[in-house]
Amino acid sequence: MERPNWAPESIDIERPSVARMYDYYLGGSHNFAVDRAAAQAMIAAVPEAPLMAHANRAFLRRAVHHLVGSGVRQFLDIGSGIPTVGNVHEIAQQAAPDARVVYVDVDPVAVAHSREILAGNDGATVFQEDLRNPEKILEHPEVRRLFDFDQPVAVMLLAVLHFVPDSDDPVGLLRRIRERLAPGSYLVLSQASDDGRTVEERSDAERVYQSTDSQLVIRNRTELTALFDGFDLVEPGVVWVPQWRPDSPEDAAEAERAVFMGGVGRFGG
Repeated sequence: MERPNWAPESIDIERPSVARMYDYYLGGSHNFAVDRAAAQAMIAAVPEAPLMAHANRAFLRRAVHHLVGSGVRQFLDIGSGIPTVGNVHEIAQQAAPDARVVYVDVDPVAVAHSREILAGNDGATVFQEDLRNPEKILEHPEVRRLFDFDQPVAVMLLAVLHFVPDSDDPVGLLRRIRERLAPGSYLVLSQASDDGRTVEERSDAERVYQSTDSQLVIRNRTELTALFDGFDLVEPGVVWVPQWRPDSPEDAAEAERAVFMGGVGRFGG
């Protein structure tokens, strides 16, 4: 496969990337044939896959609007993915021009394109790092430049924790992040859930991701709720993402088809 000029030399273009598959679900153009093939296999296993990506993006929009309305002006988006319409900085800075956003992703394509989009935006930045290195993220010079950790920070972890296995202790990772947050900070989570799914559907979805750069770990509502340890859940709690403060009742119809569950938690104070 010929390497396009936007693809850094460091990436393996012969192996599917979960970030580029997600870009494909959202209708983006920064993906390869191998990513599209894997995404199509996922759609065959879970036909709602594109729907879940769009529903998750809509959940992000509503959550950011809620947080801006609650006074938050600092957003740390870990596992931010490849930039598409409706990014955190677009939503937050339109509502509050003084909002500051730091994007973090392990995928070099996502980081490269974020840099292009954020050029000239002094209130937003991006760098490459793994969620499993929270201290490196929190101590990164770009984070220290933009953020004041004496003020509330919203930590965004959307569609990323299902790529963190239990052996990597996601609860412990989140605790290490929480320890650095000021009272009034928030945690926004979403991930794939198997509530209401058959064993076969779950197995098919996990099998697709075995060929990618990240393995899929599906969690149910109880397991996802446990990840909010130390945070007080904002109403309506952990729900299918279309059910989290929908713009209209119709938007929450057949919400379980979105596959993703999510919630928002507030820390102390």
